[in-house]
Amino acid sequence: MSDEELDAFLHEQRTLICATIGRDGAPHVMPLWYLVRDGDIWAWTYAASQKVRNLERDPRATLAVEAGERYEELRGVMLATEAVIEHDPDFVAALGLALYERYIQGAELPAAVRASIAKQAPKRVALRFVEYDRSSWDHRKLAAEQ
Repeated sequence: MSDEELDAFLHEQRTLICATIGRDGAPHVMPLWYLVRDGDIWAWTYAASQKVRNLERDPRATLAVEAGERYEELRGVMLATEAVIEHDPDFVAALGLALYERYIQGAELPAAVRASIAKQAPKRVALRFVEYDRSSWDHRKLAAEQ
């Protein structure tokens, strides 16, 4: 995919798969909601989660986002990243609000949801995934090449 196609794809999709490296060297793979800001992928999660513990030891993470049901529809991206962990509760709360606004898609967040996000923020962290390599594919283009 071109940079423009990849940007559009990442804005369309809703869940990424995040692979971190466990203490024993085995992959630890989990889904995350995310958003794209200034070219970086951001997510939030609980500070005590296994993926955060893994990233504290080794900040490398591989992210995968994919779409399609049939072979000729498959498209996606795999991003090699280095994670930066942000702990500031105000920053984390603002990111949490932005995530919920993205997933609720334009609806005004109820006060109870805003309060819940603010209450969770001190227990959570923001994860910024800084890309250093990528592989993408779009099988929809295969038919055009034949």
